[in-house]
Amino acid sequence: MIIPVIVSGGVGSRLWPASRQSHPKPFLPIENGKSLLLNTYIRAASLKGISDVVTITARDSSFKTVAEYEKHDAPGVTNHLVLEPMGRDTAAATAAATAYVERKFGREAIILFLAADHLIRDSAGFAQAVAEAEDLAGQDRIVTFGIEPDRPETGYGYIEVDGSEVVRFVEKPDAATATSYIRSGNFLWNSGMFCFRAGTMLDAMESYCPQVLEAAKSAVDNGVQQDIGPNLVETMLDAQAFSQAPKISIDYAVMEKISNLSVVRADIGWSDVGTWSSLSDSYSPDEDGNTAIGDVALVASRNCFVSAQGRLVSLVGVEGLAVIDTRDATLVVDKARSQDVKALFEKLQEDGHEAHASFPTGYRPWGSYTILDEGPGYKVKRIEVRPGGCLSLQSHKHRSEHWTVVQGVAHVVNGDENLVLGPNESTYIECGNIHRMENRGTEPMTLIEVQTGSYLGEDDIVRYEDIYGRS
Repeated sequence: MIIPVIVSGGVGSRLWPASRQSHPKPFLPIENGKSLLLNTYIRAASLKGISDVVTITARDSSFKTVAEYEKHDAPGVTNHLVLEPMGRDTAAATAAATAYVERKFGREAIILFLAADHLIRDSAGFAQAVAEAEDLAGQDRIVTFGIEPDRPETGYGYIEVDGSEVVRFVEKPDAATATSYIRSGNFLWNSGMFCFRAGTMLDAMESYCPQVLEAAKSAVDNGVQQDIGPNLVETMLDAQAFSQAPKISIDYAVMEKISNLSVVRADIGWSDVGTWSSLSDSYSPDEDGNTAIGDVALVASRNCFVSAQGRLVSLVGVEGLAVIDTRDATLVVDKARSQDVKALFEKLQEDGHEAHASFPTGYRPWGSYTILDEGPGYKVKRIEVRPGGCLSLQSHKHRSEHWTVVQGVAHVVNGDENLVLGPNESTYIECGNIHRMENRGTEPMTLIEVQTGSYLGEDDIVRYEDIYGRS
């Protein structure tokens, strides 16, 4: 039995401003119009004989993960969501996922450990590499997937190999060192994907990081499990137990210490698309080396990557730039310095700038909202409620709201009134009134919300009932 485990975490700070804390890299629609997470899920669920897929992710990302998976029909596959109450790095995530699999499927179950935010072009080559790794894992080996490098890359970690044996892991090198690695022929890129028997990994963690394992197993054992839909099981890890896991990566905690480590050479069209430069390399450029996504005009410019969301972006007489324009932020960076976008993200975080964390569009279990305009004492939103979506029964202490439906039908509670509103119909919700909206139809419902009041923060909300468990 092989159980794919998809690890969906991290922000992807080098892909700011497209990636934010509230909408991280795995959810970016980078490959064939689908998100990296969805493509990873499709690859995993499509492997021969797969009946269960486990995804470990942040609690706040659970509804977005479910929404992504609902876009793909995988008959006979049961999805297991293991939800982290907080991030504790990859060793804790590995331990929790492995303990969960061992509890559900036994020590002999073979785990295929996949990152949710990688790009893999060759699905057939991927399946072949997985088959090789599965065979080695059955021999009590922990197997890593090494990528055949095609260039000196300073943004990846490396694995020094001797045949199928791992000699050592190497952190991201400088350019000269990376060049020497490529010339030697003994180094592969570290993909961050692994394959192992559940019992093999648990034994290794018991030896090399027992505190991480103890905390993770306790978090699984004391977690809250519920069936939340057809073929969908959700387990919320116990927060108190999980918080005790030391923060350390799986490479440092286990992989660099064990002796039963093998490598499968994988020529699978892999990229971690970790920077705008590497993302640019995944597209086929025009005759001038440019890649343009969205409404873009280029004159006398070469080797540029431009992504425009919602308005025209124009470049004249420049070379080697990445320009990413979103509704609330614009990034211009030399493609050769794409790694430095992380430093910019960290500066925004230190300064408390909202753009590091969220977009004007926010995602909720019931759908999404987009801030269209705001100023002193007012805010205007477009709210989209998916079919079956229902906002919590709530009230506000500092604001009133005016709702106008523009698409679909809204079933509304407004104080003592129960209303059914269609397009161009509206209701005014006085400050303090208990209210709720629901979309009982089969198509999305859209309304415009105008807020007025002394304080318009998202935290001005008192929930009384909520079908998503947030009250």
